[in-house]
Amino acid sequence: MRKSNLRGSIILLVTAFIWGVAFVSQVEGMNHVEPFTFNAIRMLIGGIVLLPAIWLFDRRRAASGGTAYRWERQTVTSGIICGVLLFAASTLQQFGLAVCGDDEAAAGRAGFITALYVIIVPIIGLILRRRPEPIVWVAAVIAVVGMYLLCMSGGVSLTLSDLLLLLCAVGFSLHITVLDRVAPSVDGVRLSCVQFFTTGVLSSVCMLIFETPTVSGITAAWLPILYAGVLSSGVAYTLQVIGQRDTDPTVASIVMSLESVFAALAGWALLGETMSAREIIGCALMFAAIVIAQLPSPKRRGKKAAF
Repeated sequence: MRKSNLRGSIILLVTAFIWGVAFVSQVEGMNHVEPFTFNAIRMLIGGIVLLPAIWLFDRRRAASGGTAYRWERQTVTSGIICGVLLFAASTLQQFGLAVCGDDEAAAGRAGFITALYVIIVPIIGLILRRRPEPIVWVAAVIAVVGMYLLCMSGGVSLTLSDLLLLLCAVGFSLHITVLDRVAPSVDGVRLSCVQFFTTGVLSSVCMLIFETPTVSGITAAWLPILYAGVLSSGVAYTLQVIGQRDTDPTVASIVMSLESVFAALAGWALLGETMSAREIIGCALMFAAIVIAQLPSPKRRGKKAAF
């Protein structure tokens, strides 16, 4: 395996961990504010956090004799496209969580359905004539089985929440696919900054039209919003852009699907939830899927000499 591929997978693993813990903050935040309000504030915070980071990175690059990145048209355009997709996916996710309410079984279904991008991404790849390697398909199927065991404790039936979260998974799949195309040729931090402000502005408009945000509600949800804004948005989505530069999109989706595992572990550690033997087996299968996806296939070994 190329070192760059391993590095990208490790970065995406950290991303999945942050997102998994963020699932708890999203559920807690929805107890005080509505979906558009939550997303508007968290995304705008994510964009603001990256502005000084861009300045520091530019200074460091200039001090080392390198050429500072610029706000090129491709970066801004790609950031806006990713921001629109992120707005659609994150909005559907928040409304799906809102419909779930306090139903613990429904929340588990939410984790499973959202992470179905692990299968949707390779399907999109087939449509775009980018065929994943067979070992990746095997890993994707194992990951889906693991997610099912981890998240689905009741029967299988389609609810409004399930439909919203399924559309959310499609949105995240398109987001992952677009990032795979643009990430290698743009400045990842600037792209993330543009996508956050795009999502934040769109959410703010919808917030003002459809919701009635209150200062008391926002103040009560300040900790979940701050975590989601700084870490889940500002840090994790930027790491996603950087990690996907060196990672196949299907492998990336498998690694990031570990957010379901980390969400379950966060619920156990932070909310006192228990994990059954079935859920532990699900976690083990998903971890196995990550390992299998990273194994060198004959095709990869054949390309090794080229790097």
